[in-house]
Order: sequence, then C-alpha cells, then structure tokens
Amino acid sequence: MRERIRIGLSCCIFHEDRERLIFNGRPLLYVEESMPHYLMAKGALVSLLPTMKYSSVSYRDLIQSIDGLVLHSGVDMAPESYGEKPLKREWAGDRKRDEYELSLVKEALALDVPVLGICRGAQLINVAQGGSLYQDINTQLEGKRVHRDARLYEKNRHRVNFTPGSTLSKVYPGISNALINSVHHQAIKELGRSLKVEALSEDGIVEAVRFDPENPNAPFCWGVQWHPEFQDTRDRELLDPFPILEYFMAELRKRKKS
Repeated sequence: MRERIRIGLSCCIFHEDRERLIFNGRPLLYVEESMPHYLMAKGALVSLLPTMKYSSVSYRDLIQSIDGLVLHSGVDMAPESYGEKPLKREWAGDRKRDEYELSLVKEALALDVPVLGICRGAQLINVAQGGSLYQDINTQLEGKRVHRDARLYEKNRHRVNFTPGSTLSKVYPGISNALINSVHHQAIKELGRSLKVEALSEDGIVEAVRFDPENPNAPFCWGVQWHPEFQDTRDRELLDPFPILEYFMAELRKRKKS
C-alpha cells in the first residue's frame, strides 16, 4: 500500500474561561467534525496542529512533519491583524488564533508546503499576504446579498462565477457558474500580494483566491470561501465538493514522489 498523505489541520480555539463548565474552563483546541472527515474521504491522514507554549518544538517542526496544510474555518479574524480596529465589539475576532495560524502559513510558504484554506482560511491567506477584509459585508457594502444567515447556516446558498483560466475552471471543466453554500459575513477587501481572484459571487464578493498559478516560482496556496466539507454529497444542486480536495491531494502526491 502506498504511503499515506499527511495533512496538518489548524485548530479552532476555546480560550480559558472559568465560567465554562467543560474542562473547568481550561483552554481547548478543537475542530468541527466534518473537516477531518472530508479530508480523510480521499485517504489523507489528518493531524491537528497545536499552538505553541513552553515547547522545544516549533511551528517549523510541525510544518516539516506534514505534506500539506489545511486552514480551518471558524471565528472572525481580528481587524488588528490587518491594521484596523473593530467597527463593532462582536467583530473583534480572535487575535491569538490569527497569530497561531499566520505562523503556520509563514512556515508553510517558506518551506514550500502546499496550503488549502477553507472560509476563514481563505481570508487568512489574504491577510498573510498583506491584504484586508470587510468586517461585515452588509454594513460596509450596500446592496449585497446576505452571505451568512445564522438560521439557515450551510443551507444559505448563492451562485459563484469562476474566473476564466483559473484553477477552479480547470478543476471543474465545462463549469463557469455554480451553486455553493455561504456561511461568512466577512470577506476579502484589498487583495494580498501575489494573489489572483479565482471566483466571485454574483454580487461581486471574492469567493476564491490563489497564488498566481502562471508564476512557476509561486507556492501552491489556494483558498475558497465556501464550505465543501459541510455539503451533503447526495445534494446534486451544489458544486461537487471533492474536485477541490482531489486537486490538492494530487499536488501533495506529486511532491511526495519527487
């Protein structure tokens, strides 16, 4: 049996909270269950990448132990991470998680380890490259549809247009417009260095980015704003969730052989 692909998955964080009964309020690292299930569906071995504290192990050590990095979804990014202040208290985000994941991305790019970002992960890739975010789409952009409905959650949907010649248009041959789920109220504003837009929602929100694939020296770093891991694979109305993962896995296997 061929050697398994090893994917490192970033964690969500519950910070210390003495009011929380679970584990007596101690800090917790966790993942939403469908993400590792999605990655393992194509044969990857998934490892959760912890934060660092009083450790002789570094983020570089973690990245050197994996074939690819996947950035998880979750809480908002802190506006301070892209040079702004929160417009509302509830949009303060999680600066500590930002620092943790930005460290992972920095090491992955330095070591040429491929990166895939999902939802928050796509936003984090953009910020890592000096880009910024809209703190709230409907507050800062007039006339846009609701991209996050807490009641509908992953059942909230809209259509997306692939940029001609993009990786997405190659991964989904013959498809230029597709239906996806939408669970985000923040979005990419200023595009980060060396990034190209791969897809836009029908109301003009950036839905996918990638380092310029035409540049042979560019790292493999790709992010999509929607959640392929949330999808019911029996739902044929939505864009097939697996070609994105299969393309990522194919890149990891190619590098593992070389």
